[in-house]
Amino acid sequence: MNYIVLGRFQPLHNGHALLIDKALEIAGNDDTVTVAIGSASCQMEPRNPWTGEERKEMIESWSNKIKVVLIDDIDDPPNWVEHASKIHGTGTLVTSDKDTAELYRSSNWEVIEIELENRANFEGWRIRQTIKMLSTVDDFDAVREVLSPTLPKEIIDWLIEKDSLYRLSTFQTGVYAG
Repeated sequence: MNYIVLGRFQPLHNGHALLIDKALEIAGNDDTVTVAIGSASCQMEPRNPWTGEERKEMIESWSNKIKVVLIDDIDDPPNWVEHASKIHGTGTLVTSDKDTAELYRSSNWEVIEIELENRANFEGWRIRQTIKMLSTVDDFDAVREVLSPTLPKEIIDWLIEKDSLYRLSTFQTGVYAG
C-alpha cells in the first residue's frame, strides 16, 4: 500500500511533519509513504519562495523514510487527482485538509483525515512571515529558538545552511494571507 501526503511545503512545518509521521505510523514497515509536492514549477514569490527541487531537498533532509515527488499545477481541480495520481501513484491519501479530502474522495480514493490541533499555528503564510521577520537576524541560535515551535530542527538547519532565510526579505509584494 502507498500512503500519499500532499502539500506545497513552503516550507515543511511541524503540521506537515505530524501528518507525515502519522502516515509512516499507519504504513508500518511494509508500506510506502509518498510525499507529493504540489506547485512544483511555480514562480518564486512570497507565497512560493522555494522551488520544487529545493522543497524536495528540504524534505529529504528531514526524513529518509519517504519517497518525495514533484507535481506541477494544472489549475484544473476536477482533473487534479487524475493528473497527480500519474506522479504520486495510487493508494490512500492522508490529509488534514477538508477540501483535498473531498477532492480525492470524489475520485473514489480512500482518504484518512488527520485532525490537527492548533492548526492556525501551522499556516504557511504565518510561518513565512515569521521567517521574513527573522531574515535579517544574524543570531542563528535566536532564529532556531523562534522557529522551533513551528518548524522541525532539520528544516531550520536547512534554511540556515542554504542561506534561504534572507530570500523572503527580497520579495517586494504585499503580505499574502492565504
